[in-house]
Amino acid sequence: MRNENNYVADKLKTKVMEHPFSRTELLLGDAAIGVLKNAHIAIFGLGGVGSYAVEVLARSGVGALDLFDDDCVCASNINRQLYALHSTVGKPKVEVAKQRVQDINPQCAVNTYRMFYLPENADDIDLSQYHYVVDCIDTVTAKIELIRRCHRLQVPIICSMGAANKLDTTAFKVADIYKTDIDPLAKVIRKRLRKEGIPRLKCVYSEEKPLCPIEGIDTSATEYTSIAEENDSSRGKKRIIPASVAFVPAAAGLIIGGEVVLDLLRKAGVLRPNSQKEYNERST
Repeated sequence: MRNENNYVADKLKTKVMEHPFSRTELLLGDAAIGVLKNAHIAIFGLGGVGSYAVEVLARSGVGALDLFDDDCVCASNINRQLYALHSTVGKPKVEVAKQRVQDINPQCAVNTYRMFYLPENADDIDLSQYHYVVDCIDTVTAKIELIRRCHRLQVPIICSMGAANKLDTTAFKVADIYKTDIDPLAKVIRKRLRKEGIPRLKCVYSEEKPLCPIEGIDTSATEYTSIAEENDSSRGKKRIIPASVAFVPAAAGLIIGGEVVLDLLRKAGVLRPNSQKEYNERST
């Protein structure tokens, strides 16, 4: 006679193996899987942070992703960006990202936009179609424009602050922009948002004081201005290249992706009760 415990275990194993998101379903539930499957999310910026945020969303079963980035993969991306391999150098990041996402989840609808998001082309994108916007852009002008438009349309947005010149993954926090400290980019964004009259913004930032890049190392001529201190006319001019490691921007991206998933489930009322309570307490 077959052992009942073994029978139950075998049935559970069969259920777990049914589809790629079965393990997620075991933790979040069937309703949550449905919410994620029906979600449409835009990710702006597919660098060290954005590429890992996309990875979380793809592996969580999000049904539609719109990817925005104008860059091609270059050799200096390999140390930190998920899509950067020797085999992908020279290829558009959005195309490499799309291929990876659809290899993870062939049912995910992926739209790619090879563009720098700027005030001049912002009208080309209908942000109202998205359930969530992820900002991993590294230019202040573009970030502010994206934040402003999402605020006006009441589209949820989460923004990445600085991840360069840092080593401590445990220093990342999720907070309102007006509760941030230390992060230089967050300081610039806070100042601009006050002028815009925007009262709140969810962001991921680091409380680690940035280190100075080591001098005398050749960081040759393939990268361009995209840091907090830029002004509107500086794009395309040479700059001091920010230093980076593999694990810090990746950690920020994973946190951002997780926050988007939890926010979607919380808004839909399908986040598990204990998690809902803890998440609400952490988010206040």
